Amino acid sequence: MKPNTFLTEISHRIAAIDPQSCRIVTGFDGFVDEMISVVGERRTLNDYTPVPDIATFGALISAAAGHSSLREIVVNDVHPGGCAVNLADGLASLGVTVDCFATLGEPMHSAFSEIAAKCHGFHSWGREPGRTLAYEFNDGKLMFSSVKQLGEFTADSVRGHLADGSFATACAAAHVIALTNWTLYPHMTEVWRMLQNEVFSTLTHRPDIFIDLVDPSSRSADDIRAVAAILRDFEPAGPVTLGLNGNEANILCRLHDLPFPTAEASTEDVLQQAFALRDLLGISRVVVHRLEFAVSASSEGGFTQQGPYCANPKKSTGAGDRFNAGFCLGLAQHFEAEQALALAGAVSGFFVRNARSANQQELSEFLDQWADGSLDATD
Repeated sequence: MKPNTFLTEISHRIAAIDPQSCRIVTGFDGFVDEMISVVGERRTLNDYTPVPDIATFGALISAAAGHSSLREIVVNDVHPGGCAVNLADGLASLGVTVDCFATLGEPMHSAFSEIAAKCHGFHSWGREPGRTLAYEFNDGKLMFSSVKQLGEFTADSVRGHLADGSFATACAAAHVIALTNWTLYPHMTEVWRMLQNEVFSTLTHRPDIFIDLVDPSSRSADDIRAVAAILRDFEPAGPVTLGLNGNEANILCRLHDLPFPTAEASTEDVLQQAFALRDLLGISRVVVHRLEFAVSASSEGGFTQQGPYCANPKKSTGAGDRFNAGFCLGLAQHFEAEQALALAGAVSGFFVRNARSANQQELSEFLDQWADGSLDATD
């Protein structure tokens, strides 16, 4: 197969950069994810058979109706989570200078220790992180999130954290500021408005601002429209990129009476959707990533990029955050949009195959493998 010179060029560029010269700020969600198996039958202390699939688990639950039931669980691992934390991990693993501000606990939960050690700054802005119980089965996961404590993340509480100046200082040096997970923080719209007025309006340079709302399905239509309306108010501080997956893009279109593509949509259909959302929202760029491709719509034009598809990922939770990490690095390095999409796909593609973030050399080598066609989509 003839090598893809486009991808090879990106590989060479990644290998040559000094990632520490990039400064990126991420905020504000931090979660602790507990990975859980449900015990079907236990024979000894160390020998048990887990419930194999979601249908079997569902049948156990249904059978308990009207009777009650007790099932044993096993917590297999505890992972750091949250989009801002995952984004910071994807970037810091590449050597980027990252300042993360998130709900990490007071004191910081031990699950975040490894990522904290990679970052330039890792700041807890919350008494307690979000918590997710992820019940794992052969055919998928059931995730239950405890988020009541995130209601403490208010404009007033954040204003109190601003007093030490660390956030303003980090933003003043940042090439990119990434704001994530509006959905699970009930007061995030007010927090963003406050930051627009009290922090971002004081910046003397124009960093790129990257926003990931996260799946807003659980929020009211009025709340979603309200946050959509303030995205353009970040533009005076810097060009705004809104990153969406296919489902999130469709939700925004549906609420604003815009047409949206089906699950089997072509890249051109999704690109037109991205342009429609960009025009509606009044921001610089909309990026939409689907399972096999991604698109970017901005004043530079419209671009599409096939991804390094993986049919059997070792880990899929957090893949979208690593996509965002790659795109933010592309923004910081002034990549053209098409190059930034490919870079984002590579960072995500490495993650799903290896269940961890790539370092700089590994990412360059992955791009070379993608370029010469040696990546196996069934890996």
